[in-house]
Amino acid sequence: MASEPTAPADAAPSAIESVSVLSEGSRRRMFAFVRRAGRAVTRDEAAASVGISGKLAAFHLDKLVDVGLLRARYETPGGIRKVGRRPKVYEPTGAQITVSIPDRRHELLADLLLEAVLGEGAGEDAAQAAVRTAGRRGRRLGEAAREETRPGRLGPERGLTACEGLLEGYGYEPVREAPTRLRLRNCPFHPLAAKAPGLVCGMNQAFLSGYLTGLEVRGVQAVLAPEPGECCVRLCPTDTDTDRDDRTAQDH
Repeated sequence: MASEPTAPADAAPSAIESVSVLSEGSRRRMFAFVRRAGRAVTRDEAAASVGISGKLAAFHLDKLVDVGLLRARYETPGGIRKVGRRPKVYEPTGAQITVSIPDRRHELLADLLLEAVLGEGAGEDAAQAAVRTAGRRGRRLGEAAREETRPGRLGPERGLTACEGLLEGYGYEPVREAPTRLRLRNCPFHPLAAKAPGLVCGMNQAFLSGYLTGLEVRGVQAVLAPEPGECCVRLCPTDTDTDRDDRTAQDH
């Protein structure tokens, strides 16, 4: 079973921040030393690995903790209890750093495809399973967001505002063309979408449609509207709302 869906958290350190922290030479070498150690290390061990003072090493190590690359705790090395305060030790968190401008989300696409392969139902092919899986993942994310924020009734305008956080977090670069229309400037799945547009764009549309459903946004749909260099999907009013808007404009 694939892991439960999670949306990008605003509080999580960005990959760019992590890379910036690692730009300092001593800090980068200590991070490599801690990763290779295979155990928690003290600040003095980390300091000795690069030839700096323990106090300066602690400053650098805590910077790595702040961006989520290391975790710190208090422990007696070797498991031997001694009298006095236990030293602070550092170990890797397992975080991976990927920086891409514009943002890409190939790991999401790979995760959806793996879940589709593992959960392919009777009577459906791989492409159908992938689209279904993407829609289900989007719906779960929308339901989780609704449970967390409890936004009440969401019409088109408020609904799109509620969607923008997820869209930004996944790298879609949303642009509000009108109060009830969102254009997505970036395709998080490029260049894979160009290799299999029918599959990837279909999954993308299903993912965003599922999110709208889970968040319970009324009067908005995710439609395929490919543009060169942009996402293949746009969020716009449903046909019913468009017809009503057109009639209102004609009456005036």
